[in-house]
Amino acid sequence: MNNATHPVFLRRVDAARNMARYYVLSLQPTLFGEVSVVRQWGRIGTRGRPKVDIFEDGRQAATALAQLASRKVKRGYADKD
Repeated sequence: MNNATHPVFLRRVDAARNMARYYVLSLQPTLFGEVSVVRQWGRIGTRGRPKVDIFEDGRQAATALAQLASRKVKRGYADKD
């Protein structure tokens, strides 16, 4: 697994619709040598809901993370900055 990967922080705020959401994606190693894509999402200010997907190698996990991030950007999420 490449240690240079950083978490992806996305958010979507629309005051007119009372929407304030966040989405965080990260790669983390498992105890058995696999790589997991950890997603956490919810309303800004809450703990949110987590989901973990496990992949055999880091390349598959990085591809899945990129696809998930791209999908969220298409739905209106933007970088936290």
